[in-house]
Amino acid sequence: MTEQRTDKTGAPVSIALDQDRAISAYTVSVDGGTLAGRAEFVDPPQAADERVFFHTEVAEEFGGRGLAGLLVREALTDSIRRNLTVVPVCPLFARHLKEHGDEYEAEGGKFRRPRPTDLALVKETVENAGDA
Repeated sequence: MTEQRTDKTGAPVSIALDQDRAISAYTVSVDGGTLAGRAEFVDPPQAADERVFFHTEVAEEFGGRGLAGLLVREALTDSIRRNLTVVPVCPLFARHLKEHGDEYEAEGGKFRRPRPTDLALVKETVENAGDA
């Protein structure tokens, strides 16, 4: 999955799904492939129809271009396509869904509040990725 978009400056960007690393993410690249940011997630093994988003970051030099918002929106759109329930541990995802949750659900999206088991899974995933 790779989607072409434009940022707030009108420059082309690419958003892709990267599941080849220890921690999966939607990535945003600029300027012909320069990685600018990631929206990291984990798919709980006990719930194949859920995706827990836990960290979104855009490199400082690419700030102000709306890249984090593009990442969040594309990740949520892809979650609808894949019929996944989003679990927003990441504050950026949580804020977006608090503000636009009704619209997201109207488009076919599903989300729920994080549970302690989600937080434990994120912690374990991050720790294991550090060991890899």
